[in-house]
Amino acid sequence: MLEKSFVPAEHEARLYAQWEAAGLFEGHPDAPGEPFSIMFPPPNVTGTLHFGHALNFVLQDILIRSQRLHGRNVLWQPGTDHAGIATQMVVERELDKEGVSRKDIGREKFIERVWAWKNQSGGQIVQQLRTLGASADWSRERFTMDEGLSRAVREVFVTLHQQGIIYRDKRLVNWDPAFRSAISDLEVENRETRGSMWYLRYPLENGGSITVGTTRPETMLGDVAIAVHPDDKRYADAIGHKAILPLTGRLISIVADEYSDPEKGTGAVKITPAHDFNDFEVGKRHNLPSPTILDEAAHITLEEIRDDLRDIENLASRSFVESLEGLDRLAARERILAELERLEILEKTEPHTLQIPHAERGGAVVEPRLTTQWYCDAKTLAGPAIAAVEEERVRFEPKQWENTFYAWMRDIQPWCISRQLWWGHRIPAWYAPDGSIFVAKTEGEALEQARSRLGPDVTLIQDEDVLDTWFSSALWPFTTLGWPEQTPELARYYPTSVLVTGFDIIFFWVARMMMMGLHFMDDVPFRTVLIHGLVRDERGQKMSKSKGNGLDPLDLVAEFGADATRMAICALTGPGRDIKFGRKRVEEHRAFITKLWNASRFCEMNGVRPIADFDPSAVQSQLGRWLLEEAGRAVNAAEQALKSYRYDEFAAVCYRFVWNCFCDWFLELAKPVFSSEREEDAQEIRAVAAYVLSMILRMMHPIVPFVTETLWQELGYGETIATSSWPLAPNVTEAESACAEIDWLIRLITEVRTIRSEMNVPPAQMSPLLLRDASSQTLERAVYWAEAIGRLARVSSVQKLESETPRFAAQSVLDEATLVLPLEGLIDLNAEAERLRKEIDKLGKEIDKVKRKLDNADFISRAKPEVVEENRDRLSTFEHDRKRFTAALARISAD
Repeated sequence: MLEKSFVPAEHEARLYAQWEAAGLFEGHPDAPGEPFSIMFPPPNVTGTLHFGHALNFVLQDILIRSQRLHGRNVLWQPGTDHAGIATQMVVERELDKEGVSRKDIGREKFIERVWAWKNQSGGQIVQQLRTLGASADWSRERFTMDEGLSRAVREVFVTLHQQGIIYRDKRLVNWDPAFRSAISDLEVENRETRGSMWYLRYPLENGGSITVGTTRPETMLGDVAIAVHPDDKRYADAIGHKAILPLTGRLISIVADEYSDPEKGTGAVKITPAHDFNDFEVGKRHNLPSPTILDEAAHITLEEIRDDLRDIENLASRSFVESLEGLDRLAARERILAELERLEILEKTEPHTLQIPHAERGGAVVEPRLTTQWYCDAKTLAGPAIAAVEEERVRFEPKQWENTFYAWMRDIQPWCISRQLWWGHRIPAWYAPDGSIFVAKTEGEALEQARSRLGPDVTLIQDEDVLDTWFSSALWPFTTLGWPEQTPELARYYPTSVLVTGFDIIFFWVARMMMMGLHFMDDVPFRTVLIHGLVRDERGQKMSKSKGNGLDPLDLVAEFGADATRMAICALTGPGRDIKFGRKRVEEHRAFITKLWNASRFCEMNGVRPIADFDPSAVQSQLGRWLLEEAGRAVNAAEQALKSYRYDEFAAVCYRFVWNCFCDWFLELAKPVFSSEREEDAQEIRAVAAYVLSMILRMMHPIVPFVTETLWQELGYGETIATSSWPLAPNVTEAESACAEIDWLIRLITEVRTIRSEMNVPPAQMSPLLLRDASSQTLERAVYWAEAIGRLARVSSVQKLESETPRFAAQSVLDEATLVLPLEGLIDLNAEAERLRKEIDKLGKEIDKVKRKLDNADFISRAKPEVVEENRDRLSTFEHDRKRFTAALARISAD
């Protein structure tokens, strides 16, 4: 017997343990069935579950569970990412608490500490995903630093190096001066900052001066040119001449380059190739030198401009510049500005708002830095990936994200793949004393190469750097399946079916997996890329701790259950759009879980049991046939929604059918049948209810696995719903006739309820329902369903109108008949009419007020988007209510 209510905490952990112990999530490459596979976007091993994870993994789990029910051979491959910088930071902070630095203990001991941390504390998110119901094949869990994946990474690096696609080069990179490493674009966060624009007067060699605007006067020691636009007539005579760099006296070129914008500042900009990405490109175009004047900690270094210092004739100037060495960039800025002001070179200072790049982890201001790094020729790899999307071998859902993919890929730059860290895949390159580089899978192979070229006594030192975390992640779809070995898993599950991810990593991860998969597997890594939006709060604001509007999915699971949380996520996930999420949404869907539970319990109490040999085509009752046909339509609609990745529509189909068709109509209409003295009728309706409830549980299992499994077991449908099959639409005899009749009944009851509600008729007050101009079929139906109409529509009788329409009555047309509801004696019609007129008038004023706001361009431009949206919603509600009250007033007829 089902408990009075469903308490998620009493079932979720137990059921999940059952599923996992029974191996129900495991993929078997040798088993039958068309393969269906999804790869985890591997969360950072340092991570804890946030709402972005919850959204992503719930969507994946819904697809996975539905495909299992469809009989596919399913693999959901889980794993975590070693997260180079994030993990190293965590362990370094632990060492800081002990008063020890990683350099004190050395690389080997530090790596041991990281592994110890990973084994003890890492992977917490994996347990949290279980709490959410994620049904991954945990027996195959991988880690981007495990031995198999590490071997694959070395294989890829060596192969690409041999092919000339991986190489060393000196270029600008994003540099984290606190962590002292190159970082990827994804790890850089631009923050709007209020700063200053300083205008500096640079003397010209032939007399006069040229003024440049800069936000970074501390980099001027590395200036090598001044750029002006070639069409800027103000500087036409200066192009090709020299300016004198203040403080050092070095002569620098004045070049014509379209990078300079005549409309901004003075139209002249200083060029510092080693410390600005745009300046670096200008420098390449004009073959300019690129001296570095900030070291790895963003302190002033004079090493590359020593010769300039020796040429400074003014000893005071030389002394000043030398005094800057070793200063932090901001301290140097203050000293330089003070000196320029003293020398009357600082012309003016203006407030200026600019975007300052910060390291996402740690928060340090990022510096463009010119260093020698390892690069991957991404342009060579990008061509086949672009072609795969153009030829629709990979499809983006929604399709418009293809444009984002093309925009990034067609303008792709060399990929900096080296990082100055200790935690990560160490670059398999070794250096000889003469600077020769030997790239190999192992040190032994590198030594063998070196000895053949340099002699038997050569010694090698391995590169200190590690690979960008995205490098190993790019190999994820095939290395997790055992590559470079040709495993049964690789043959069976590659290419994978769907990749579910956010739009923010289309370039950083999706595109790189495509490039590597096509290069090494000669096929795309996935057939479909399903892009979802971001999770925002109910007002559309980005969730954040600082705003206090963040939600912890684990808190919601603890309060409302995993099923309610999952269904709320599913119901709100439209194609590619951001999701407005709040606790109220989860609470609403907990009410739905309760509705399903109560309906199942009601069925159980009324003798509903599974019938093994039930034949839907043999059902005789109109109610039974109608329910079976509606269930079939719901199942087909749900399946189509899943095929189209319309999660919101999938949830809506389930919600509407369960709440409206099954609970509100079928069970209400079936109540007298359950207790009927005609046992044959009662047995048929019980069998129909059991059959359809089975369809509901299987259809909804992908969204709400815990409550459906509990009901499946408790109601006697089988050992586990996880090994059942997706429901099929039943073959229903004379379905059209049954649906027409029950549809008429529902519309009639709904219309009478609407009239009573609009007229404020108290529920206890019943009146007859009169049918005017009704056909014989309508009258027959009314007689047959009189009990249901009376009970559900609160009418005392249903009769054909034989005489004139009563003086005071509400009327409504339903098909060919007019429904007449006498109201005299039930309500004060004059008072009701007056009430409706007042409501209509009040709503009209509210509508005018909101319209004036929305028609005001100033309000639209100044108000927050959520406030504008709130007013649009209010207008829509007011207009709907006015229409409703106007219709109600029109229903009242009086002679």
